[in-house]
Amino acid sequence: MTRVQANLNFAFLCAVSLAVGWHPLARTFSLALHNDEYTHLFLILPLSAGLILLDWRSQKPVVKPNFRIASALLFGAVLMAGLAKWRLVGAPDDVQLSLSMLVLVLWWIASFVACFGTRASRTLLFPLVFLLWMVPIPSFAVNKVVEFLQAESAVAARLIFSLIGVPVSQQGVVLSIPGANIEVARECSSIRSSVMLLVASMVLAQVSLRSPWSKALVIAATVPLSIAKNALRIVTLSVLATRVDPGFLTGRLHHQGGIVFFMISLAVLVLLLWMLRHAGHHWS
Repeated sequence: MTRVQANLNFAFLCAVSLAVGWHPLARTFSLALHNDEYTHLFLILPLSAGLILLDWRSQKPVVKPNFRIASALLFGAVLMAGLAKWRLVGAPDDVQLSLSMLVLVLWWIASFVACFGTRASRTLLFPLVFLLWMVPIPSFAVNKVVEFLQAESAVAARLIFSLIGVPVSQQGVVLSIPGANIEVARECSSIRSSVMLLVASMVLAQVSLRSPWSKALVIAATVPLSIAKNALRIVTLSVLATRVDPGFLTGRLHHQGGIVFFMISLAVLVLLLWMLRHAGHHWS
């Protein structure tokens, strides 16, 4: 099979998947459009496609279709869809949407294996697996992550207050400093920017580093980095509100200033990438 034929077959299988699975895909993009916690979903398809093109041009993988493995994957996707409809009757809509999107993404991956083969799929494993980010995380799992970020951000903010000499006490997610009581609310967890940072770390580590351990370190670093980012934002706003103007707690920096602290955390992430890449060149 020529590469042109493989491309046409893949396009056909994707078109079939869109004809069958347009409803969950449309709901997923609607979720990303109307819910800040899922904004990252818009980035996944363009990033994955870009990484596939980048790796394809640089490594030029051999095209050798593998219908046996692809058939098993496609059968698994169809079987999962059937079981989902049977076992998840009455399940929350977000859980059903997650499973429907998982089936759709597995269909895309299986289609790629069928048309381009296992060798090409191994070469492009990261961007293919990266497509799993298209599966919306169910709200019960998102709530657990938000609660974790709230609690840990409150602890980190208390530590920073102590380090800069501001008297502080903590009760749950409420911090008390002279002149203000600050509740680390759900919005203060910055779940959107934290997920964006995680997605960015995965892509940057993939294109910048070779060692799996270095990649894993960068990705793992996004958790404490997200917490530190949230804590720095809480402390900055609180200090400005108590020492400059109380309006900082309700003003523009509070509601729209998240990008500033996200860029700071992204700069730290890029610095870590540079250090690991420099160390990798030194060791090699």
